[in-house]
Amino acid sequence: MRIAFAGKGGSGKTTLSALFTRYLADTGLPVVAIDADINQNLGAALGIEADAPARVPPLGAHIREIKELLRGDNPRIGSADEMVKTTPPGRGSRLLDLSPANPIHQRFGHRAAGATLMATGPFEESDLGVACYHSKIGAAELYLNHLVDGAGEYVVVDMTAGADSFASGLFTRFDVTFLVAEPTVRGVGVYRQYADYARDHGVAIKVIGNKVCDAEDVEFLREHVGDALAACFGQSRFVRAMEKGQHPPLEHLEEENVKTLAWMRDTVDARPKDWAAFTRQTVEFHLRNARAWADKATGADLSAQVDPEFVMGPEELEKQASA
Repeated sequence: MRIAFAGKGGSGKTTLSALFTRYLADTGLPVVAIDADINQNLGAALGIEADAPARVPPLGAHIREIKELLRGDNPRIGSADEMVKTTPPGRGSRLLDLSPANPIHQRFGHRAAGATLMATGPFEESDLGVACYHSKIGAAELYLNHLVDGAGEYVVVDMTAGADSFASGLFTRFDVTFLVAEPTVRGVGVYRQYADYARDHGVAIKVIGNKVCDAEDVEFLREHVGDALAACFGQSRFVRAMEKGQHPPLEHLEEENVKTLAWMRDTVDARPKDWAAFTRQTVEFHLRNARAWADKATGADLSAQVDPEFVMGPEELEKQASA
């Protein structure tokens, strides 16, 4: 299952992304964590050493390499130069799973708290004034578009702050989006933006209250987000230690917060996987981008990249394995 963590800057989404990643990885099941936030703090929240990010190639800096790999021998894609962040897989494309043989994980992954951590990467000096961060997030979108995840497998993505994620189709790539909201006007405002933008796209949004002090805070959140409020993290000494850069053992997490994490996992596991809908959305946003800018940018008719006979999912992954 794919899980996004979103929220305004400072809401605690990166801390809770890391905490949920640790909780899932503690079960021994495959977990991938992707830092897709411009601030790139997920690795530190997972406790990796300070110089580790410099040794892990960022996805966003190697997007052509990723395109070449994922293109495979798909006859509808003439070259990597004709691939954009929304290019959908088709027959002949290289599909990915969460096995140790995944070439993206081998090239760009780093072990952290029992999970495989990947990062889209920070802004470079050459990016300043000439590029937006979506050029780097596009690598994560391509990865998710080509990934077939199975039962008991998880991908946790720490998203960019605020509603900026809606500048691409990335927001539709998840089974559940946990929106972390403080009990403040600004905190619930991001939820309203998400709910408005996602309304017509089947995106499941669950609000996780954070930094909640008392029943009055809970009531404030419930008043503004209604039934979307799923659970709350209170004033946690464990979480506070994480936000200070400490990494206490998970067994020290408060019992109520452990129950919250268990509920979050149950919520994710209960979501049905609809590969046909996933494929339709992939194609929809690709065609939208092709018309808006990508055809002109590449000099090609990118609608021709859509394989009408292809439905993403386990059956296509099995075909690739047996080929």
